Amino acid sequence: MFYRIPEINYFRASTLEEALELLNKLESVKVLAGGSDLLIDLKIRRYEVKNVVDISGIKELNYIEDRGEHVAIGAATKLQDIVESPIIATKAPVLAEAVNEMASWQIRNVATIGGNLCNASPAADTAPPLLVLNAKLRLVSLEGEREVPITGFFLGPRKTVLRKGELLKEIVVPYERGAGASFIKLGRRNAFTLSVVAVATLVKVRNGIFDDVRVALNSVAPKPVRAVSVEKFLKSREVSMSAIEEGAKRVLQDISPISDVRASADYRREMSAVLTKESLLRSLERAGVKL
Repeated sequence: MFYRIPEINYFRASTLEEALELLNKLESVKVLAGGSDLLIDLKIRRYEVKNVVDISGIKELNYIEDRGEHVAIGAATKLQDIVESPIIATKAPVLAEAVNEMASWQIRNVATIGGNLCNASPAADTAPPLLVLNAKLRLVSLEGEREVPITGFFLGPRKTVLRKGELLKEIVVPYERGAGASFIKLGRRNAFTLSVVAVATLVKVRNGIFDDVRVALNSVAPKPVRAVSVEKFLKSREVSMSAIEEGAKRVLQDISPISDVRASADYRREMSAVLTKESLLRSLERAGVKL
């Protein structure tokens, strides 16, 4: 069944300041960047809004910059630009790996990284790699800027810490030296599909010991989550297959999957452990560690 978008006031901002002024002034408002999520949500009446502010033409929000110790990504940067960026390929390859598995080429050329995050879907595929990279998000309003860790950005399905009049401006991704990282996604198809479960991991090893371990998942809780139980178990432990297998099982303590049209909760639990183990092994291999 097809739905028509209800009558909405449309505003196209040409500068960041103009967008912030509109968001501060207007009530019942949503931000439009790529529109790949929002237009569908408006058609199915997930949101009843009176105003839409289009930020897709704001050049101040569209960039990928290497700033030495971190990479800065403008919130309106297209997903395909992330896939093709030599900076991301060098400094944050696990993010490019994840984005490359999202949607189709056509969708990635309109969808934005900021939109994927601010939509706050439990299945957001940019979230797990950014979670293991300890990314920070710069939020801006007419009152000024603030920076929040991505671990504190999501509050639940379709809910974030963004306040009225506030906009995601930039994603700050620290450069992780000496680490191995990977992203594995399981969907109902091999491509162009939402995650049933997706796992990102990042590891650092020193003298055969896990010096740092980070694990994040989507589609298995009301919001993308870090698997802190797995991380705590493995950190400072000797790298071994038995430790990885035991650690991967502990992911069940960090997730609360539901059954839906894509998969059952039991299947998600089982595959979360399987994919966590596989991703940890792949990350170790990329860190130059062989078991």
